[in-house]
Amino acid sequence: MRVNTQNAEFIRSAAKISDCPRDRLPQIAFAGRSNVGKSSVINRILNRKNLARVGSAPGKTTHINYFLIDKKVYLVDLPGYGYAKVSKQERARWGKLIEQWFADTSLMTLGVLIVDLRHKPTADDCVMAQWFKNAGCPFVVVANKHDKIKKSEWAPNLARIRETLELDEDTPVISFSAEKGLGKEELLQVIFDHVTGGEAEAR
Repeated sequence: MRVNTQNAEFIRSAAKISDCPRDRLPQIAFAGRSNVGKSSVINRILNRKNLARVGSAPGKTTHINYFLIDKKVYLVDLPGYGYAKVSKQERARWGKLIEQWFADTSLMTLGVLIVDLRHKPTADDCVMAQWFKNAGCPFVVVANKHDKIKKSEWAPNLARIRETLELDEDTPVISFSAEKGLGKEELLQVIFDHVTGGEAEAR
């Protein structure tokens, strides 16, 4: 099965778990801190500028947003976490929604956790990594903002991410630049290895 990643459309914004699609198509879940560039990563791998919303202020994704790719697979944009200016009530609502989503084992096919390559993963990043582990599904870590640091920092920072998140050797950590496109093909390969047997068309 081939998948054309440019054939992408926004389907729905789920405010509660009952709004999530249950049509048995694979669901690739993207999670990350509110300011880590999650929407930019999604837009980059789909070759779109603004399919996923990119705001000047973090915390714009307050629901679970579904994008259907070539009518064959969903990219799922989970609410960002860790943004201090959001009210406690709103953070609690987001947390409950994500917790319910992870608790439903019929939904996620593969997880994509986006962290900042420049910094040590936060406590919230570690919690999210543990949620992916507990879900029993494979996941990949994307270390975004590769273009923002020196070449000499790439390898040690990637190693720090793997160590801090306590990842096993089977969990890929991909250096990524949403701005430059670095890591795009590697991430797409990991995604489609899990949903189509490795064949993806990304024109």
